[in-house]
Amino acid sequence: MPTTDLPTVVIGAGPIGLAAAAHLVERGIEPLVLEAGEGAGSAVREWSHVRLFSTWAELVDPAAEKLLAPTGWITPDGATYPTGGDWAEQYLQPLADALGDTVRFGARVTGVSRLGRDRVVDAGREDQPFTVHVTNADGIEERLTARAVIDASGTWSTPSPIGGDGLPALGERTASDRISYRVPDLKDLAVRARYEGKRTAVIGSGASAFTALAHLADLAKDAPNTHAVWVLRRGIGGSTFGGGEADELPARGALGLAAKAAVDDGYADAVTGFRTTAVEQSGHQLVLVAEDGRRLAPVDEVIVLTGFRPDLSFLAELRLGLDERLQAPVELAPLIDPNVHSCGTVYPHGVNQLSHPEKDIYLVGMKSYGRAPTFLAMTGYEQARSVAAALAGDQEAAERVELTLPETGVCGGAGLFDEPDATKTDGAGGGCCAAPSTLQIGVRAPATSGGC
Repeated sequence: MPTTDLPTVVIGAGPIGLAAAAHLVERGIEPLVLEAGEGAGSAVREWSHVRLFSTWAELVDPAAEKLLAPTGWITPDGATYPTGGDWAEQYLQPLADALGDTVRFGARVTGVSRLGRDRVVDAGREDQPFTVHVTNADGIEERLTARAVIDASGTWSTPSPIGGDGLPALGERTASDRISYRVPDLKDLAVRARYEGKRTAVIGSGASAFTALAHLADLAKDAPNTHAVWVLRRGIGGSTFGGGEADELPARGALGLAAKAAVDDGYADAVTGFRTTAVEQSGHQLVLVAEDGRRLAPVDEVIVLTGFRPDLSFLAELRLGLDERLQAPVELAPLIDPNVHSCGTVYPHGVNQLSHPEKDIYLVGMKSYGRAPTFLAMTGYEQARSVAAALAGDQEAAERVELTLPETGVCGGAGLFDEPDATKTDGAGGGCCAAPSTLQIGVRAPATSGGC
């Protein structure tokens, strides 16, 4: 079979993977979507209780909407904010249903290579189709061939560990029964009981940490002795809580303000410049130890929200061009690198920034950002459109990428924020690069909840 007659394999039936499939269909290219989970948006469903800070108008891909229209699908109110569960049930699953047999569930991709060529072999490489190894839900393995591969598998399955050096902290694995890497769903009674009346450390400085702090503060209003300790690797500054009222995404700004209220109202303490190196047992509690020797007062639970990283293991036989820091495509990395862009937009990008030395393999969506934060769905939708156009041979359309994203409230990440001597401020009182220190913010918590 000629390579052009083979399907294009899309890995992952999440928002960007399904959007990629919709754009391929629009271009007359046969997609084959392989999803390890049992339904569309399997990762999204795991944070179904979390409300997005993007509205429905920013969460529906244009090509997907065209595909859904003949099915009688009703477009949600574009001005409202769905939860992850809403997004999965009201959009992703109907989209997967509309794509029909081109979407396969329970199909985990375990390897991708060129047929008959490992990554060392040059001869005839680009003439060979891709071979995709799949393990199905029943345990049966199979090999599929594809003309191209679009990896939209995301990063949800590989959260970053506690350790400030990017490695698990000593004792982290041993204490795994009291450590979570997800925003807790406190409407679930079992989860609520886990944190109710407890002292919980929240490690992280992004939107997920804001959400966890706000949820724990709400719980503390009803459950005495519930308290949070917010652990940051950097200092507190004017941009710590995002764009606030100036954020062009109002819901994201409100989320940062809710986290600020949690500390201002005394429901959380903040510890800054704290890079965890060990998790020690103290009776039935845990003690976090920093690389500088500081030790926090014992906590009952730890919520780690330090970001995610891409799983590149099943792509090991392909020739990928990845930035050595972010593990993102080399042409895209400078546009999203938090070492350089602490606050600002993502510049327009598409197939040119997503290409690799290996022809016709593309990482899109959150996977394309590697370890960088602040990814938005509309970014991935534009990536999918550009890649589909390129695979259809329409290079002009592929390079005609227009992307306008909100500028404010996207401060965060590592890099400069973690530099010990980063003492410069932004002129607004603090800045995002304040010197590390240990601080008490807001009203001191009741003595029964302990101190930092």
